[in-house]
Amino acid sequence: MALVAFVYAGWIWLQENPQHNPWAPLDLRQERGWATAAKLELAREDMAECRAVLTSSEVTFTALDPSGEGECRREDRLTLLHLSLTPARPQMTCPVAIGLELWTQDLTPLATDMLGSPIARIEQLGTYSCRRMYGADSGDWSEHATGNAIDIAAFVLEDGRRISVLDDWDDEGGRGQFLYAARDRACASFGTVLSPDYNAAHADHFHLDQGRPAMIGACR
Repeated sequence: MALVAFVYAGWIWLQENPQHNPWAPLDLRQERGWATAAKLELAREDMAECRAVLTSSEVTFTALDPSGEGECRREDRLTLLHLSLTPARPQMTCPVAIGLELWTQDLTPLATDMLGSPIARIEQLGTYSCRRMYGADSGDWSEHATGNAIDIAAFVLEDGRRISVLDDWDDEGGRGQFLYAARDRACASFGTVLSPDYNAAHADHFHLDQGRPAMIGACR
């Protein structure tokens, strides 16, 4: 009887805390829990599941038809309608959309706490580029080749200040601290996060992609 009571209490607790429940659907509006990483990985591997998560989480998006050929064929292609990105509405994969949704939720209180103003918009350098890594003639294909990555250059606050990766990464005050914190928070939502700490090619942006699970990804 004690075991049955314990199991029942555990089941009730999971129903009340779906972020920790591995059987509950992923809802991007919930706080992160023990089961969030595994649910994110399921969505990363299954396009239909991923789009179902966006829909059930009330994230507005437009699904686009497949495009491209060969290594640059994009079966998974959509645009987010509500995020304040500049240029607006870049085409991306669903896992990148989920990563951006979670990351921007983290950035809102972060900017307010550290800089005294929320973020008005995020400047991005693009998602899709049919190329190999670093523009080489051979070697591995970039995650940008399928739109499974996004490069972030700067954050514009509601009070008008612009926090730039290129200009403020080495700032010893609040701007630099915010950028480091933003980079670290991205690592919970993206499989690979590369910053100016990684190499000179990333001196002016954060590279965020979903080519691998966030649980075992690169965060540099």
